[in-house]
Amino acid sequence: MVFPERFSNLPEYAFPRLRKLLDAHAPGGEVVHMSIGEPKHAFPPWIIDQIVQTQAGFGQYPPNDGAPELLAEIARWLEGRYGVSVAAATQIMALNGTREGLFNAALALCPERSARGARPAVLVPNPFYQVYAVAALAAAAEPVFVPATAETGFLPDYTALDPALLDRVEIAYICSPSNPQGAVADAGYIADLLALAEKHDFRIFADECYSEIWRDAPPPGFLQIAAQTGADPERVLVFHSLSKRSNLPGLRSGFVAGGAQGIARIKQLRAYAGAPLPLPLQRAAQAAWADETHVQENRALYREKYALADEIFAGVTGYRPPEAGFFLWLPVADGEAAALKAWRETGVRVLPGAYLGRDADGENPGTNYIRAAMVAPKEELQRGLIRLRDCLYG
Repeated sequence: MVFPERFSNLPEYAFPRLRKLLDAHAPGGEVVHMSIGEPKHAFPPWIIDQIVQTQAGFGQYPPNDGAPELLAEIARWLEGRYGVSVAAATQIMALNGTREGLFNAALALCPERSARGARPAVLVPNPFYQVYAVAALAAAAEPVFVPATAETGFLPDYTALDPALLDRVEIAYICSPSNPQGAVADAGYIADLLALAEKHDFRIFADECYSEIWRDAPPPGFLQIAAQTGADPERVLVFHSLSKRSNLPGLRSGFVAGGAQGIARIKQLRAYAGAPLPLPLQRAAQAAWADETHVQENRALYREKYALADEIFAGVTGYRPPEAGFFLWLPVADGEAAALKAWRETGVRVLPGAYLGRDADGENPGTNYIRAAMVAPKEELQRGLIRLRDCLYG
């Protein structure tokens, strides 16, 4: 039996790899889970009421691209949050979680050959959300891993790449606020990337799923800066989710928005290969996008956690407070050794940074870090962070 060669060199996914590293060893204390970014704050209680009230919709095939009412609510949210006007019917598509969209958009929009006849390239920040690289390979493109390190502000410097490479680029993935580092792309960074995309004729896939969890100021959005700079709307697709914003990872509800031509191509693929959200869940998502009170309450809880982490790690050399999101990107000598030590001695479960990165030019930019998710309740999180500090930095 023959398998596709393009997937032959995929590393094992981060969490099975973590289980192999840790699970043969007993935890050294009460277990505190900080490895997976699964929100643990309460989701809005009225979500259940919405699902119950619309339960008859489980007896219908759901609208494949999203119910008109849901798309209209998302358009209103985008206008309120970013000041951009987006046509609900033609520039937005509902997603069964953003991972689906981030993957399928590459299949729908990446050509088999670049304009110059070469193999297309897809830019991927390194470290990164693993779906970016697999989407590039599935589209028969070359994933190009671009370091996002302290020297580059924990965002990839795509402007420094060789122009000959940039001419092969069809898609550039960018995550802001970034996973795992919590860095925010400011308006200048976004404008520069938009100009680069225009110069070299590629699209930007902006993963903005952490956009509503921030410390001091709301992160700017790619559609927002594109509108302000007059960029071609087809240059940008943005991806959002209710998972982090509303603590609803199990709802599997997100959306993609951008240029009408790009959205039309994604809709065409989804008609054959998509899994639309059941109608009662779309109604629940509609209600969630319409409400900001629970989002503000959620953000306040994370601000308390930022303050807690800043206090606990105040004396740690190299500690960098995250600007947004809910991850700590903690410097260590060796991430894998540190994660194993923390588990065996304290019971705190964190993820080695290298599991989120890829070797590029002989170096993995995640090697000297661990990622700790600040998703546990505040008291539990405090215990876990203190144990980490005392175990790894004491």
